[in-house]
Amino acid sequence: MDFTIDRTLPISIRQQLKGLIEYAIACGDAAPGEPLPSVRDLASALGVAPMTVSQVYADLKGLGLIETRAGSGTFVAESGAEPPRAQEDFAALHGQIEALIDKGLSLGLRSSDLASLIHARLASRARHGRRKSIAVVGLFQPTTARYARLIAEQIGRKATVEPATMDLIQRDPAARSRIASSDLVVTFVNRRREVASLLPGARVSGIRFVPAEETRRALAALAPGTRLLLVARVPEFLPIMKAGVTRFAASPALLNLTAGSAAEVASLAAAADVLVYASGTEDVLATIPQTLPTIEYRHIPYPLDVQRRIASLLDDEGDLPGVRSAAG
Repeated sequence: MDFTIDRTLPISIRQQLKGLIEYAIACGDAAPGEPLPSVRDLASALGVAPMTVSQVYADLKGLGLIETRAGSGTFVAESGAEPPRAQEDFAALHGQIEALIDKGLSLGLRSSDLASLIHARLASRARHGRRKSIAVVGLFQPTTARYARLIAEQIGRKATVEPATMDLIQRDPAARSRIASSDLVVTFVNRRREVASLLPGARVSGIRFVPAEETRRALAALAPGTRLLLVARVPEFLPIMKAGVTRFAASPALLNLTAGSAAEVASLAAAADVLVYASGTEDVLATIPQTLPTIEYRHIPYPLDVQRRIASLLDDEGDLPGVRSAAG
């Protein structure tokens, strides 16, 4: 993993380093089990205080993204690993049963009618099964919808896949309840704990996302020395975005990086040959000349993670993480 701090960016060194490691893990540039430099070695290499590196490592440990092994050092944690949460699951289940009873009674059903309805549904499930439900939680609606579509294409008819944004589940109780009842909620590795805290009782798994092939091809086609303006709405994403552009493009002349206002983007775009924008920042296109070429820095769900963490689990007799058979 390449650690490069850009002191011209409008974000702190601590924020940059945290974002660099965090998004490297989420975007597949840092594999589970990969070792990280020691606090002292990384601080020396970057020319920063060891306390800064130590604080960043502590933040990332708190997110469950890295782990320390006694006598061995610091490593990227196994992505998306879910902690045991049987008691929370049962508590959530009891709450859902109570809510179901309340709903049935409010519709005028007698207790015997409600019991018969549940028994019928269980019998139907035993005969015909049921497609699993998967929710994909992201930051921006169009981008999240695309992620959900790509996952659905890869897993086929094994499950339904619904997109939802962080903003939606925060402000809409009905949507939050619906997403929480999904058999599996999928999100970015670095957002797993945040999403899990918003959806108590839900089964949340983190997967990695990697730059799309069309993004790699578009960057590789740029002429050497092309002046680029990189735009992202999330400041912490700029360092990893810059690293990716540098890797895929042939000797670009990186001009500026910004997470600023539309006016700032328009001003900086005047000196650029090409604007590269992160997914979710499409609104900046309205502020720049139509003649300025643009490239969307687009990510896709890492196919191996989709296969390993979602599709293969659906193949396992319809079970998903944390679900055990009666015999188990």
